[in-house]
Amino acid sequence: MKKSLLALASGAFILGAAEFVMMGILPQAAAAMRVDIPTAGHFISAYAIGVCVGTLILVFGRKTPPRNLIILFMLIALAGNLLSACSISAPMLIAARFISGLPHGAFFGTATLIAKTLADKGREAQSVSMMVTGQTVANMLGVPAGTLMAEFLSWRLAFAVLAAWALMTILLVAAWVPFVAPIRDAGIKGQFRFLSKPGPWVILAAVFTGNAGVFCWWSYVSPWLQKTGGWPASLVPVLMMLAGFGMVVGGLIGGRVTDRWRHAGTAALGQAISCAGLVMVLLLPGDRFTTGLLTFWIAFGLFFISAPQQLLMTEAGQGGGELIAGAAVQVAFNFGNAVGSMVGGAMLTTFAMDYRFTGLGGIPLALLAVGLLAFYSIRCETHTDAAARMREIHV
Repeated sequence: MKKSLLALASGAFILGAAEFVMMGILPQAAAAMRVDIPTAGHFISAYAIGVCVGTLILVFGRKTPPRNLIILFMLIALAGNLLSACSISAPMLIAARFISGLPHGAFFGTATLIAKTLADKGREAQSVSMMVTGQTVANMLGVPAGTLMAEFLSWRLAFAVLAAWALMTILLVAAWVPFVAPIRDAGIKGQFRFLSKPGPWVILAAVFTGNAGVFCWWSYVSPWLQKTGGWPASLVPVLMMLAGFGMVVGGLIGGRVTDRWRHAGTAALGQAISCAGLVMVLLLPGDRFTTGLLTFWIAFGLFFISAPQQLLMTEAGQGGGELIAGAAVQVAFNFGNAVGSMVGGAMLTTFAMDYRFTGLGGIPLALLAVGLLAFYSIRCETHTDAAARMREIHV
């Protein structure tokens, strides 16, 4: 891996861990802030709101070199996680989580552009997937580590470590990421011109529905593993590491396939993998083997689609909207997470808390995402630029 990609992956790790670690430390944080668990759920939603609002940073930072933007995002992440570690009340922690979420979508939009620009010819998707690997490793190692810190030391320590990691990442980006010219300045309105075409909306709808489908199940994966699979609570962190490993493998393989085939076609394939997993969640009676396998399977499909979808939107925004387009993927992703959680909860209420039926709620949404991506591939990817992306080989 190039040093520049390693620095970007380090930033992706911080944001991935900061987003999901709260789910593992929620009971301890709720107790410290003297609120109940439903109220503590605002600590999670505040981050998602920050992701959406933070995209506006790119609107006014379009003339700034991308490397400088990455450093700015890491400074915000440092401040947000440091405030989270020092919070003394629920409102303060909610504000800190909002600040932590501000750089998330903007970071991935900017980092995608840098990774694509610095990639060897024909390896753009692999370069993006390596950057995103930081987020998947955060799910595999960072989130379980934060959960263990909360269990045996302090939940505040998890955020303190992330703040220190952000400081380290600033130094890595300054040292290893070369100068990349700012995107063409198309003005404030020009950055959103790509949204006047139907294609980007099809991609964003696929991101939204696909992630909503998966998160119908993923939001309740811990009780599903225990109630349906019969796993003891003590082994759930190990299975979360297995899911994280599936995300890492899926992201890397998805990047390789994307460089050799259609971007939307690859994303449709990955979404179909996740959809098949949701069907099995519903139909299989569930035991330790099947639930462990499906935990890996669906997580694999979830991040198999990451690189192609990021590239699809970055390419759709060419001409001044690349950063906003790349960030829009993360906004759609987070909206999908929130809606999926609500749909999954409705399925549990309707079907007497049978966790297999979270799959039923997710299947239609995932199928719709497959259809949207297949439609986009057939209608908009008749020419795949495969020849242009081939690397020269000198013998």
